[in-house]
Amino acid sequence: MGSILFRNATLVDGTVDEAREGFDVLVEDDRIKEISDKPLTAPSGAQEIDLKGKTLMPGLIDAHVHVKATMLNLGRLNDVPVTYLIASAAQIMKAMLMRGFTSVRDAAGADRGMADAVDHNLIVGPRLFVSGLALSQTGGHCDFRAPTEVSTVITCACQVSAQQLGRIADGVDECRRAARDELRKGAHQLKIMAGGGVASPTDPIQNTQYSVDEMCAIVEECDAWHTYATAHAYTPHAIKRVVECGVRCVEHGNLIDEEAANLMAENDVYHVPTSITYFAMNKHGADFGMPEVSMQKLGEIVDAGMRAVEISRNAGVKIGHGSDLLGPLHKYQSDEFSLKASVMGNHGAIKSATMTNAEILRQDTELGQLKAGFKADLIVVDGNPLDDIGVLEGDGAHIPLVMRDGMIFKDEMAAA
Repeated sequence: MGSILFRNATLVDGTVDEAREGFDVLVEDDRIKEISDKPLTAPSGAQEIDLKGKTLMPGLIDAHVHVKATMLNLGRLNDVPVTYLIASAAQIMKAMLMRGFTSVRDAAGADRGMADAVDHNLIVGPRLFVSGLALSQTGGHCDFRAPTEVSTVITCACQVSAQQLGRIADGVDECRRAARDELRKGAHQLKIMAGGGVASPTDPIQNTQYSVDEMCAIVEECDAWHTYATAHAYTPHAIKRVVECGVRCVEHGNLIDEEAANLMAENDVYHVPTSITYFAMNKHGADFGMPEVSMQKLGEIVDAGMRAVEISRNAGVKIGHGSDLLGPLHKYQSDEFSLKASVMGNHGAIKSATMTNAEILRQDTELGQLKAGFKADLIVVDGNPLDDIGVLEGDGAHIPLVMRDGMIFKDEMAAA
């Protein structure tokens, strides 16, 4: 891949809350080779890019996406041929990369083959950390069957492992088998559906899902594979149960209270709020075919999301950055920044989507910082997001260059 030398860059990352001006950054192959506040000598044949007046940042990380969620009505995904679905997912992933997201954690649906396809440049998109199929109980958040649907008797978890986003597993033995199977297939981490959700048709938001023994079995299997489980949970009761079972991360958490947040902080459990999805669904969900039952459930949590971020912050919980958007609403992915910044400040929002998310992914020695030896995942921004977080929003209009693994995938610098 050779060498690329960025000159005269203003640096912004999560390590400090101020911009650092006048730096040269040398990239060799897929790594940041050197960062200096003095001019660097360009290696022979190196490409030089002048960033005077522009900001250089580490690639953004989204810790909660569903690249296979190509429509709002998730119950219809199984009607789509998988080949068509993957082609649609590839378009969603490319758009994410163009917005500056160089790594994402898929929280249900994407498999190791999709991650490998990105690594081998068969799909243009962000680096994928996949959860495989999420684990759900019967009638849980990944059971998209209508209440009127007649079901055959399920005797083995393997009989319901061909869904697009999740698989049903009931009982400790089935949960253990399903966890082992998803890990066997290459999941980087596992996702537990531990409470009611919006998109699923039969489970109220206030539901808790899975027994403690079932969740502990899943977490135990993750520990055996030297990885972790994350959990979908909204209510304080659901959150406290998953923390006590040993999960590493809570997704959403809109209805969290101080007691649950303090328990998370005591156990070093991360919180990944996904506020933008509720605002976007509340505004556009009905127009794009979201079922009425989901729109009704949405009302329970849409206004609580920002208060949840505040409660977690006050308790000292580390807060990551997620979007959780579906179908045509993926275009709002970057608008999560201003929502978080309204509570955490601009630097806090940037840190969530870089350093903190790198920690969640267990990639904090590889991703999320501007540092020699780290992966050359870099974005160029018109303007300073510490002053105006809006330059990270929209569809990447203020991000003229995106690099992942030392390769430039978006370059509008010449046009600028």
